[in-house]
Amino acid sequence: MGNSLQTNTNLIVFDGECVLCSGFFRFMLRRDRAGRFAFATAQSPLGQQLYRQHGLPTENFETNLVIVNGCTHQRLDAFAAAMRALPWPWPLLSLCRFLPGWLKDALYFSIARNRYRLFGRFDSCMIPGPELRARFADGGYGA
Repeated sequence: MGNSLQTNTNLIVFDGECVLCSGFFRFMLRRDRAGRFAFATAQSPLGQQLYRQHGLPTENFETNLVIVNGCTHQRLDAFAAAMRALPWPWPLLSLCRFLPGWLKDALYFSIARNRYRLFGRFDSCMIPGPELRARFADGGYGA
């Protein structure tokens, strides 16, 4: 399970320069019609603070974070937590949380370490238009 935070914020922290990670953001934004999640890029001050708080590197963002009801999830467990929060049929994808830890980490890191090569990288961190900024926590949309 994840580490407990003092707030009950539902937040997704993603690498704003990674095409795959930004695709996950857009996927969640379209399907989270209830507006349950706020978002922050890993490059933002809030993202940097959360990465430091969890002992993660603040320059290489191989780990995504999903915070649900104050509990922080990382890697494939973060994906599972995000899927559980969406309407049917997406919670089915959260079954990946039941895989053994060694397999979950191997799958996750094989993609994370090669994400820029496989999916590409933006030249700079994405900056949402005014209509999306309200969904970003603490102005957390860029470095």
